[in-house]
Amino acid sequence: MAQHFWIAGTDTDIGKTLVTTYFMRHFQTRGASVLPYKPVQTGITTTNPNKLNGDTEFYQSFSEQILVEEHLNSYSFKEPASPHYAAKLEGTAVNEEIILQHIEQVKLMYDHVICEGAGGLYVPLNEQRNYHFIHLIKQSQLPVILVARTKLGTINHTLLSLEALKMSGIPIIGIVFNAFEGTDLEIDNIRTIQEITGLPSLVLPRLKDLSELKNLDIANTEFYERLAMI
Repeated sequence: MAQHFWIAGTDTDIGKTLVTTYFMRHFQTRGASVLPYKPVQTGITTTNPNKLNGDTEFYQSFSEQILVEEHLNSYSFKEPASPHYAAKLEGTAVNEEIILQHIEQVKLMYDHVICEGAGGLYVPLNEQRNYHFIHLIKQSQLPVILVARTKLGTINHTLLSLEALKMSGIPIIGIVFNAFEGTDLEIDNIRTIQEITGLPSLVLPRLKDLSELKNLDIANTEFYERLAMI
């Protein structure tokens, strides 16, 4: 079983947090200790003067276990922007070594660590713009689940992202097509990507209510079998 892995996306607002939360619950309901880890979260809002809320709060709201707040992320920035720019606005910078050290530490503490990326693979993490999320993924030596859209444009975005991962020598577990609505275009997009890549895929429907997340199950699917082989 792939104990620790990344949830990366072909773009921003692709549903990485939802998919991360889904896999968190999947393993938790089977008795495993799970940490959803968001190294850098941006665009957080302040609804409580004593607490900043973001993707990590979404994890908390659906978790079957109590999550240790200090383990959930390394950097949180208010501006909904690329990590390098959001950090710059707050007079700081993202240090990839802190993130990599954190990953190594929590890997020893949990059965599964699910790391969630920010934006797409080539989102820069530093102000020099020469270190991107894909470099962090490669250095972590963890495999990737790629989250993709189902709508128009997804074939190009998905194939380019997969090619980038392959060129970097990063193991790919499979593809999660998120927010599927059942249209003929979406069906053909998914089939085309499946036939070109040969990778296992999981199709998640567009949720009318986020509480439906609790009812999704990938057990006994090709995707789950692939996850078990990594």
